[in-house]
Amino acid sequence: MKVDQISIFLENKPGGLERVTRILKEANINIRTLSIADTSEFGILRLIVNDVEAAVRVLKEDGFRISRTTVVAVEVPDRPGGLHSIMEVLSGHDINVEYLYAFVEKSGENAVIIVRFDNPDQAIDILIKNNLTVLPGAKLYSL
Repeated sequence: MKVDQISIFLENKPGGLERVTRILKEANINIRTLSIADTSEFGILRLIVNDVEAAVRVLKEDGFRISRTTVVAVEVPDRPGGLHSIMEVLSGHDINVEYLYAFVEKSGENAVIIVRFDNPDQAIDILIKNNLTVLPGAKLYSL
């Protein structure tokens, strides 16, 4: 039920993101979702792709600093309160959300919230016990 996410450290200057997307395009790797956070000097590009191993390999071969992180993908209806339904379930269980980002599925009916928890196993257990849909990596990579 866990998802592999790639984090890439980029200098905050023109062309860095283009270089990453070109390398992935040339390797026929599809980006499923992404998030970028920046400071004045560097950015962290977080990606979920359809082929994690290949993406790590080609990006490292091109000199990028890469790390892999475990995140959790939770599917909720795309309507007001969708994110709250996750937070409400986790409230009181002493689980910290380190960061999150989201995207809407092709159907437009559901949103997928990508969450980095301090304790992903406990979070997954709590979410499932409360009838929330936790997506396995294989399903997310193929959306």
